[in-house]
Amino acid sequence: MSTIEGYPEVLAQKLENLAPKSGCYLFKDGKGEVLYVGKAKSLRSRVRSYFQPSSSDERYFIPFLRDVVADLETVVTATEKEAAVLENELIKKHQPRFNVKLRDDKDFLCLRLDKSKTWPRLETVRRPKADGARYFGPFHSATSARRTLRTVNKHFKLRTCTDSDMKSRKRPCLQFQIKRCPGPCVYDVDGDQYAQQVRAVELFLGGRHDELTQEREARMLEASDDLAFELAARYRDQLHAVESIYEQQRVVSVDRTDQDVIGVYREGTRCELVLMLVRQGHVTDSQSFSLDRSELPDEELVAGFVTQYYARYAAAEGLGQLGSLPDEICLPVTLEMMDGLADWLSELRGKKVRVFVPQRGGRRKLLALANENAEHAFAEKQRRSDELESRLEELRKKLRLPSLPRVIECCDISHHAGGDTVGAVVCLRDGQPDKKRYRSFNVKTTEAGDDYAAMYEVLARRFRRGRQAKDGDEGKTDWELPDLFVVDGGRGQLNVALTAARDLGLHELSICGLAKERENLAGEKLVDRVYLPGQKNGISLRPTSASLYFLAHARDEAHRFANHQREGRGKKRRFRSELDDIKGIGPVAKKALLKELGSLKAIKAATDDQILAVEGVSKRHLTALRKVIPTPS
Repeated sequence: MSTIEGYPEVLAQKLENLAPKSGCYLFKDGKGEVLYVGKAKSLRSRVRSYFQPSSSDERYFIPFLRDVVADLETVVTATEKEAAVLENELIKKHQPRFNVKLRDDKDFLCLRLDKSKTWPRLETVRRPKADGARYFGPFHSATSARRTLRTVNKHFKLRTCTDSDMKSRKRPCLQFQIKRCPGPCVYDVDGDQYAQQVRAVELFLGGRHDELTQEREARMLEASDDLAFELAARYRDQLHAVESIYEQQRVVSVDRTDQDVIGVYREGTRCELVLMLVRQGHVTDSQSFSLDRSELPDEELVAGFVTQYYARYAAAEGLGQLGSLPDEICLPVTLEMMDGLADWLSELRGKKVRVFVPQRGGRRKLLALANENAEHAFAEKQRRSDELESRLEELRKKLRLPSLPRVIECCDISHHAGGDTVGAVVCLRDGQPDKKRYRSFNVKTTEAGDDYAAMYEVLARRFRRGRQAKDGDEGKTDWELPDLFVVDGGRGQLNVALTAARDLGLHELSICGLAKERENLAGEKLVDRVYLPGQKNGISLRPTSASLYFLAHARDEAHRFANHQREGRGKKRRFRSELDDIKGIGPVAKKALLKELGSLKAIKAATDDQILAVEGVSKRHLTALRKVIPTPS
């Protein structure tokens, strides 16, 4: 053992030889797995501070180190900015267990406005590109992005159709009929007026409400003087929309500086972070992030959050179009290498970004407000968590389950006239859809229309994988069995599910059936009933009961997902071509042949020279084709 009690000798030697330079460090366990990635202005002083018994931090991290850290790796960088960029790349690569985890970039939408088009439109995109378009965002939720898009489409009247739809359209769509689009696809539209609308959308999404208000007022008066009252009314409606949104935004500062203010509240290892967006002195948005089981001190948590949150703009580096990076970022604690972080963000934005901890004045009050919001969000989520526990406990008692049903799965079968039969299994975790655990099964061995046999096949396949996960098969870890399995139906469907489970030895799996609400002969609605194993009569559930909420939510989601999968399968079958069955003809070659020659009939009639003349089709493709489709005589 080393002189540092409790740590391996190899670790102690590396601690002795750390360089006093900026860079990143990686803590690893005994198997070499990366547990945590951090950055430091001085690797020697920062990394060694974790292992000092007299460390002044909150001490959350020290027990973690003593228990699991067996090795470390360091990477020296030339500047603090390089360390900030490298830390983000290492976190993406290794997905460390103890770093702050935010949703992946693909979960965040941006709004895209391509002004190079003759008739620009606003659309949602996942990944910004260096294509010269103007991007707004990213938005913290898809709901927020689409709500903003609806507001713009309602009041600023840009086209909503795609380029291909616009080219092929012969008459205007419904958006024109309800006066939400001028109809440039069909009618002659004033290009200057349309460009003014595009300019207004830029100001609106950029938070420049004062400038937009002044411009709209001037244009409204000008249109009124010209007796263009319909145009003046349109400007008036836009003014009202902007003013309505502006009034909803709380004024927190007379300073017109754009700011992001981060607040933090913590109780033990549970932490709540709030990002408050202040634009032109108004709070335009507030986002909260929960970090559970966080062993790190506050400065480590905030640093990890800031790096990952603003790393989303790195995907748009060089675009110079993302307008959401602010002039200032106000933090609740001083971070390691704060100057390097500011340099990195300034480079992404193309303008200076100041990162600091406010000490006095209005900015200090903004920070206090953000901290207050973090505490409120923490309390609100705790209240919802307590309510969830209570509702799950009610369901547990009602169904006499051995444990809280935190993970609920539900199965449904869908088919169209006996064909395209699909089984779907959905998952709710703490009452919310866990779409990573959604599964669909194409029914292969069952006769058309036999729902019981189809359900048995689907459940047997699902439960078999669950049994493998239970037995420790590493390749089946994503197939762990739920706390409660629900089948859509009554006693018949329940018996099928029980048979499928017991045939695989899963006698302890909790299973129930949920019969849908129906009407009796008198036209009276009957309440939903839950059927349990070994019980003849179903349990009636009140429509307002918490117990029914979880079960009905799972059933409805399974029904929706099953129908969606079945429709997709049917569409794929309907659009299937004989070319799909020819080995050696891939999707690219198939698309090229159909695009160039027009149809399967034309392909069958084409000569070898005509087929080889298609771009992307080679002699190898021709040989594969001729094995099935002979040369025309």
